[in-house]
Amino acid sequence: MQPHQLNPLIEPQFDAVTDYILNHLGSNVPLVEKMGHYIVESGGKRLRPLLVLLSANACGYTGEKHIPLAAVIEFIHTATLLHDDVVDNSDLRRGKSTANAKWGNAPSVLVGDFLYSRAFQILVEIGRMEIMQVISHATTVIAEGEVLQLLNQRNPDTSEESYMQVILGKTAMLFEAATEAGAILANTSPDARQAMQAYGRHLGIAFQLIDDVMDYLSSAEEMGKNVGDDLAEGKATLPLIYAMRQGDETQRQLIRQAIRKGGLEDLSPILTIVQETGAIDYAHSKAQEQVDLAIAALEHLPDTSFRDTLRSLAQMAVARKA
Repeated sequence: MQPHQLNPLIEPQFDAVTDYILNHLGSNVPLVEKMGHYIVESGGKRLRPLLVLLSANACGYTGEKHIPLAAVIEFIHTATLLHDDVVDNSDLRRGKSTANAKWGNAPSVLVGDFLYSRAFQILVEIGRMEIMQVISHATTVIAEGEVLQLLNQRNPDTSEESYMQVILGKTAMLFEAATEAGAILANTSPDARQAMQAYGRHLGIAFQLIDDVMDYLSSAEEMGKNVGDDLAEGKATLPLIYAMRQGDETQRQLIRQAIRKGGLEDLSPILTIVQETGAIDYAHSKAQEQVDLAIAALEHLPDTSFRDTLRSLAQMAVARKA
């Protein structure tokens, strides 16, 4: 089941967001429109815009501005994907060729910029300064998170604290912005707004933790990307950080060298080390902690089907396999 199918009340709104997105990809430059449609239509669960819809509904919103607001979040997310794939030199995402693999790096960066700009055009039309403040802050933090990840690349001394700082910025920040913006749109109480902000942050951290775990578990068919991509890019994610901490000196040095040089030459023995040291279980436990915090935050919201769906989404975050 797709996340948006968890609640029949949300499905028509989710379909309206999809239509809105496709109707706002227009450009006088054909390549911009072509690439925009390619990346937006290439799959994905559209979890972030769904969070806007659920947050607004859970806080009692009855208007229609949550539809363009959800599209704003998806445009920003799509822009970050385009830029990420260029930085990481990725050629596969969601089981399809990346935009940079098809059209090159320069067009991918520029179309990403176009999507950012279109997102802020729509924000101006929505006309809520508080929401614009939240989202403009989020885009700044996301950019900082990406730069920090770049600085940590091929650095085997990356600490768990630094790793968490990266995922808080590059992933959790947009989740947090999505849920907080939905709450602001609903003119909800300060407590409910803070609850939705916390829910989004903790869910985003859990989501990224599981994503990093799956890099050492899943097949390319399940994930839509290559197994070991993080290792190939020299990224010291939590499974490797914990494995180095728990492993013996030989295991530790093998991982350190693999992170420094990148590539997949040592993937097989490292997969074994990650399993033997309990790194997968550790990362899963950390993700579960974040899910528990996300669910606890929901207690500040009215008891509705939308709150129940938010709880189910959090539970799905640690159970997912793709």
